[in-house]
Amino acid sequence: MYLLGYDIGSSSVKACLVEAASGKIIASDFYPKEEMKITAVKPGWAEQEPEEWWSNLKNAHQSIMTKSGVKSEDIKAIGITWQMHGLVLVDKDQKVLRPSIIWCDSRAVSYGEKAFDAIGHEKCLSHLLNSPGNFTASKLAWVKEHEPEIFQKIDKLMLPGDYISMKLSGDAVMTIEGLSEGMFWDFKSKCLSEDVLNYYGIPKSFFPEIKPIFGLQGEVSAAAAKELGLKEGTPITYRAGDQPNNALSLNVFNPGEIASTAGTSGVVYGVLDQLDYDKKSRVNTFAHVNYTEELTRLGVLLCINGTGILNSWLKRNLALGGMSYNDMNNLAGQSTIGANGVSIIPFGNGAERVLENKEVNCSIHGVNFNIHNKADLLRAAQEGIVFSYEYGMEIMKEMGMNIHLIRAGYANMFLSPLFAQTLASVSGATIELFNTDGAAGAAKGAGMGAGIYASNDEAFGSLEKLSVVEPESDKTTQYREAYERWKELINKN
Repeated sequence: MYLLGYDIGSSSVKACLVEAASGKIIASDFYPKEEMKITAVKPGWAEQEPEEWWSNLKNAHQSIMTKSGVKSEDIKAIGITWQMHGLVLVDKDQKVLRPSIIWCDSRAVSYGEKAFDAIGHEKCLSHLLNSPGNFTASKLAWVKEHEPEIFQKIDKLMLPGDYISMKLSGDAVMTIEGLSEGMFWDFKSKCLSEDVLNYYGIPKSFFPEIKPIFGLQGEVSAAAAKELGLKEGTPITYRAGDQPNNALSLNVFNPGEIASTAGTSGVVYGVLDQLDYDKKSRVNTFAHVNYTEELTRLGVLLCINGTGILNSWLKRNLALGGMSYNDMNNLAGQSTIGANGVSIIPFGNGAERVLENKEVNCSIHGVNFNIHNKADLLRAAQEGIVFSYEYGMEIMKEMGMNIHLIRAGYANMFLSPLFAQTLASVSGATIELFNTDGAAGAAKGAGMGAGIYASNDEAFGSLEKLSVVEPESDKTTQYREAYERWKELINKN
């Protein structure tokens, strides 16, 4: 008995087969092997063709079926995760009307700002738990104004994962989690946001039927079964955006539990059990995977744009002579806590929401040419990234979140022992590192939705924990002094 997961990313589409009983990954693959094309017709724009996601999914799917030798009739459920906030529009024949405006497209920022003012800051934050921002609703408002002929043809709007589910089943459906990430869900009224729909002039008919996050959302159609070699009628039983799904894949379901990633950009995602928000909207709040109208489970998302991209920039530009990232980590470890007085502000990848959308750029402070070296710069970079996490987590703590455990995949910056140890010691939280990914999480989510697993603990009991990093309590003062020095520099901006 097997479970199938699809992860629709902006770089590639991944497919994964998990054996239900053992929880082990049997086969996984991704396409394309080079990064998927993102079209930027104008500065700040970012679009992808939904049909290309489907084509890459078919390639990845075929690969894992061939590798594994698993029979289609032994696949008992399908789960889907996706790049959040993208806008997909289809007509009454389910044909895509225009390329998807994806998460990193910034053309709709001004639309969200105007909506925030018009609807009212307190009303938006208390009902949407966010400002309308540059999310899916604002992207649709841009289409309405600039492409009215396309707006008139819209039958349904959806997110990237909804589109893939529609291609699999022939039915367009959404979830509350998806609606919340698009800024369409009113958490107080527990329905579509009348304020957002009325302000932007979005008809309710655009929205597909709402289905539970876990449960039957559709079945593989005859047409999709023929295209993919799946069994007709295979149930689709789970879907969620990539960050809630990443938390699920790390068994983060309850208040006080935190999931983190640290790739090009970085994310800290925590679970909250009460309606709350940051009054300055420096973090985002969405429905978590186990949110229902009866159970309040919210995902509070802190995103730092300038994370691993700083480390890769140093690798390219610091004349490191072909050093690997592991070599860089080892060299950074030769410096001391606080990097001998050097501090690096890592925010060189655009405006940061945690800084109220200010663009402060990256800066290096405290360098003495007679004292400091590459090891100090590399350590200061890793510490600067960690400190940006702690800065954001302080906001999350103000919202009532008790951060005592952080779970992360053993990848990217978390491959650095120095990075993980610094994060544990500055935050006071234990770090647990696991071998998992989003597609595997989606597969196990499908097992929960199909009733194959009775609980999340059963689904993720087989998670492979690779290491545990505890705070260095005897060095807390040194870590906190370095953080406070860094924080003073941020507060001057």
